[in-house]
Formats: sequence, C-alpha cells, structure tokens
Amino acid sequence: MSAWFKRKEKGIQTATEEKKDTPKGLWYKSPTGKIVESEVLAKNFYVSPEDDYHVRIGSKEYFEILFDDNKFKELDEKLTSKDPLKFEDTKKYVDRLKAAEKKTGLNDAVRTAIGKSNGSDIVIACMDFSFIGGSMGSVVGEKIARAIDFAIKKKVPFMMISKSGGARMMEAALSLMQLAKTSVKLAQLAEAGLPYISLCTDPTTGGTTASYAMLGDINISEPGALIGFAGPRIVKDTTGKDLPEGFQSAEFLKEHGFLDFITHRRDLKQKINLYLDLIQNKPVRKHKPMSA
Repeated sequence: MSAWFKRKEKGIQTATEEKKDTPKGLWYKSPTGKIVESEVLAKNFYVSPEDDYHVRIGSKEYFEILFDDNKFKELDEKLTSKDPLKFEDTKKYVDRLKAAEKKTGLNDAVRTAIGKSNGSDIVIACMDFSFIGGSMGSVVGEKIARAIDFAIKKKVPFMMISKSGGARMMEAALSLMQLAKTSVKLAQLAEAGLPYISLCTDPTTGGTTASYAMLGDINISEPGALIGFAGPRIVKDTTGKDLPEGFQSAEFLKEHGFLDFITHRRDLKQKINLYLDLIQNKPVRKHKPMSA
C-alpha cells in the first residue's frame, strides 16, 4: 500500500504505515509539571527528581524496593473474590472483578509475601490501588489475616503497606467485617511480641484507616500522602467549614501526632530495618545502600 502523500520537495517519502509513534510511558509528568524519563523515574525509586513527588506505585515496585534482590515467596496468591451478594450497579460485580484482573494482572487488591530485607526475614502485605481503587473486600482481609498468622508462626515482623479508597461497597457488611478481623489478628501479633510496621501511602482512606493502617507499633508515611477516613471534600461539605491548609496530608498528621515519622522512599528500607533492630534489641545491621 502506498502512502497517501509524498512530500518529495521536502525530502519526506516515508509511507504513513511505516511511521513510528513514540512509545507510551516513555515520559512521566508530575502534578507540579515536572517531566522525567520513565527509566530515570524507576531508578529513582519512582520519585520525580526535580520536585520529589512520590509517584503512586504498587506491590511489584514496593517488593523490589524492600526485599533483598527482589527475592520473596508470595503467600495465598491464588485467593480470589466471589460475589455472594450478587451485587450489581452500573455493572455486575463479577464483571468488575474480571476487568480488574485483566487490566492489572492481579487477583485482588493486596499481595502478601515473605522474604529477607537487609538480611532478616519479614512478612509484607502491600495493597494495589489499581485493583478497584485498592478497596478492602473479603479477600483483602483474609490475605492480611493469613499473612499475620504466617508471621506469628515464623516469628518474624509484619509490615503493612496501605493504599486504599476504603471498604469495597460491592461486598457491603462482609467488607466491613474485615476491619474487626484484621484488628484482632494484629492484637494476636502483639501478644506474640512481634513488631508491626504500618506504612501509609497515597491514598490511605476509609475502613483501611479505621483499622490496620493506624494500628502499627509505628505508623509511618511517604511525603505528601493523603491519609484520612473521609476525603477532604466530604469533610468540608459535612462540616460546612473551611479546612486547615494541608489537611489530611502526611505532614499535617505527623504534626498532630498521628504518624511517627515520614520517610523518603529511597530511605524506606534502611529506616524500617533500623527500627526493627532497635525494637528487637538486636545489633544494628550494616545497611547496604540501594543504587539510585
């Protein structure tokens, strides 16, 4: 098939079907307008170098950052959600689940795994916002509960990385029951004398905040993360009052005593392992810097 035009006078004779588009995802533009090459962004722990904006990432990236050499064993990876309520709004819940699985390659909104971080075993549960807004349904609660049981069995610390829009409305009360279930499991972890680190990332809202996200032995966050129960717009509409500047940002919560500290993503692995060494009265391990 010949090109529908040829501008010989300009020396341009490339057929239309032979033109190459710029690959999607080659560049990233942060909310402040800074543009960074995707490869550079990945090497910088998915943080925009110019403005320090922490891009939303999921379990794949957090596991790469926290587990030594990205080696880990995933737990309960085949657990998937059902539709006991036969829920349907503008779309059937079962169809939403299938679409989310196809789009993300995930089975649900949380992945759990055990591996070594700075040489010591740790169980990590990490939420994925890309799966139905990181909503907390029965599978999310069950996987977190099982991960805590596994940590107790292996006598290792547990870390939760929250990134959620809240309870999954399509599972109604079954979703809300996960708040109590995960909280009870965390109480059992504490009774076993094992540390629990809660990392709140952008966003951490709804039932997640009302349960496991705020129950850590230490509650920490990344810079600029939105953390709260209801979103700022809903709070403002409900109270009818203007909100303080930075309301529900990680920095605001730290100032008001809800967080212990805020850490840059490049320092995350070092900081959590330093805390674990101190809380468990172990010699502080030498940290191997991660290349950026």
